Amino acid sequence: MAKFELKLPKMGESVAEATITSWLKDVGDTIEADEAVLEIATDKVDSEVPSEVDGVLVEKLFNVDDVVQVGQTIAVIETEGGSTVEVKAAAVEPEKVSEPVAPKVVAEIAQTVVAAKTSVEPVVSTEDRFYSPLVKNIAKQEGISQAELDTIPGSGKDNRVTKNDIKAYLDSRSSAPSPAAPAIETAAAPKVEPVSTKKEEVVQNVTPSVEKSKQEKSVEKPAEKPIAVSGGDEVIEMTRMGKLISKYMVDSVQTSAHVQSFIEADVTNIWNWRKKVKDGFMKREGENLTFTPIFMEAVTKALKDFPMMNISVQGDKIIKKKAINVGMAAALPDGNLIVPVIKNADQLNLFGMAKRVNDLANRARLGKLDPDDIQGGTYTVTNVGTFGSIMGTPIINQPQVGILALGAIRKVPAVIEGPEGDYIGIRFKMYLSHSYDHRVVNGALGGQFVKAVKDYLESWDSNREI
Repeated sequence: MAKFELKLPKMGESVAEATITSWLKDVGDTIEADEAVLEIATDKVDSEVPSEVDGVLVEKLFNVDDVVQVGQTIAVIETEGGSTVEVKAAAVEPEKVSEPVAPKVVAEIAQTVVAAKTSVEPVVSTEDRFYSPLVKNIAKQEGISQAELDTIPGSGKDNRVTKNDIKAYLDSRSSAPSPAAPAIETAAAPKVEPVSTKKEEVVQNVTPSVEKSKQEKSVEKPAEKPIAVSGGDEVIEMTRMGKLISKYMVDSVQTSAHVQSFIEADVTNIWNWRKKVKDGFMKREGENLTFTPIFMEAVTKALKDFPMMNISVQGDKIIKKKAINVGMAAALPDGNLIVPVIKNADQLNLFGMAKRVNDLANRARLGKLDPDDIQGGTYTVTNVGTFGSIMGTPIINQPQVGILALGAIRKVPAVIEGPEGDYIGIRFKMYLSHSYDHRVVNGALGGQFVKAVKDYLESWDSNREI
């Protein structure tokens, strides 16, 4: 019998830890491969950790509510037979080393060594691609390297590699002629470049005392005074997510110098255009055409016009982001908040934006978002108008430097300029509330950005097709 260590898998580029919320299996239970063993929660997404092998759970190393780091062993599963690495290592017999070896055999031995090496180095998900534990396990067993797996086209949702994809790749690879040994050596050591050098540009900042001020604030934090509780009061324990949100909001206010700019936008043309095309969109696509993708498109265009709003602050440096990843804050049925991210929003047309917005919103309501769905945002939009508010002062989603609140659309009397003079008419208008970090964004930039969003909305083409 062999023992398999079940480790907390990597769930996204910036996810470093998770909290165990429940164990689905007890010690002594039989587990099948890809069967869920426990449930975990990251910053805002709950998910399951499946087993990668068949066996019996013999040990739990953590309890419910414990915080576990990515890569830590969380349970031990007893399996039949040895590990994959041991089997592959035993396949190469030392007695054959002294015998003359043909070039074809050398290539086969080199391929076995490469497979053994890559099986030791686990495949990990990246910001651009997520791999399920089952796919990772197959790649490990078959000796598929990270670079090789990244080249396999995926047929799953968001181009994810499925079990059938990797099986088809293995079938095609086994039918292909054996590669030469030099080619194997090249594939065995692919060059890995730091992500930051490809996606981010570092610019010198003028505020070198950020970290120092944060430390001073944390030291000077006064002790919390107890609140008197009378007999009729009810004490309610905050949920795990509520505690996280509370901490993030306080940390953001203590980190960024929040200021706001407000502007009113006339969205009459958008209102009338959507009313004209929404029924046809529903009939053709089976989905609603909301205002959200229209607003997200305008924000994305403004971010391209003002790239210094698409930044983050790190110490005394500004990180200028290459990708435009726009988060859209969404309220959950339990009253909490979650911010799924539209990755590479500037590469989507309005149709693609509408499909992506609907997909993320639906999965957010059903609790089916993946950890990668809420990672990597560079700017955030929140719709306070959903609840009737006409404006707001939203808190910045760290480490971003700006967030835009969309107010409710209202019918209001307005002065309209016509060829024969001004007159009063009924228009559809809304307020845009822009919160930004005054450490690195001055009033001119903050105001110009939200003015650009207004201009894109007001210049909407009423004859546009989708």
